Amino acid sequence: MREISLDTETTGLDPATGDRIVEIGCVELINHVPTGENFHVYIDPLRPMSAEATEITGITDEMLRGKPTFDKIARDFRDFIGDDMLVIHNASFDVKFINAEFARVGLDRLDLARVCDTLTMARRKFPGAQANLDALCRRFGIDNSSREKHGALLDAELLAEVYLELIGGRQPDLVLTSADTEEAAAVKTIVAGVKKRPYRSTKRLTPEEHEAHRAFVETLGENALWKL
Repeated sequence: MREISLDTETTGLDPATGDRIVEIGCVELINHVPTGENFHVYIDPLRPMSAEATEITGITDEMLRGKPTFDKIARDFRDFIGDDMLVIHNASFDVKFINAEFARVGLDRLDLARVCDTLTMARRKFPGAQANLDALCRRFGIDNSSREKHGALLDAELLAEVYLELIGGRQPDLVLTSADTEEAAAVKTIVAGVKKRPYRSTKRLTPEEHEAHRAFVETLGENALWKL
């Protein structure tokens, strides 16, 4: 199973007022394990960073000058995420920006049905507790000491660890050691085989089937497995 932990940084808070994406970070997961295959790019937004965004991210207009515009990286980004499940923290924010950028270059919108929102997961699992990425790293003992500023790739890497904890946590006994060379080689072979598929995966469900599934899940109550 392939999933993508994804984060973006932007010039501001609302694409409807002209704010744009300035950084994208993606981490590939196979069966919930990072493979080392990442997608990371800085983007010239063709507009200034807001003071608030620069304060949060450390990204300045000078840093973005000369970087590719979104239309130059759009296809590579779309090909990397394919049609696989996206793991995003506060997904509505990132998805609205991505869809605004996709609309500008004529690409299909992302469907929220393919997105796992870890903010929603955390709020259901720990009602009333802080659910931002830093708070979840502290809760799960994940080292985020290098996160002095928000950065899309670092945040996507931390999010992959948080996601693993939210869906059940690490199993240390299963971690490969240096003595497990044959097993490690076998895992790498399997992952490489998955990554090298010669075509983009196709959607197996029709929009009607997606809607029927969503309606069915809604009848199962708040503790349904598909909502956790």
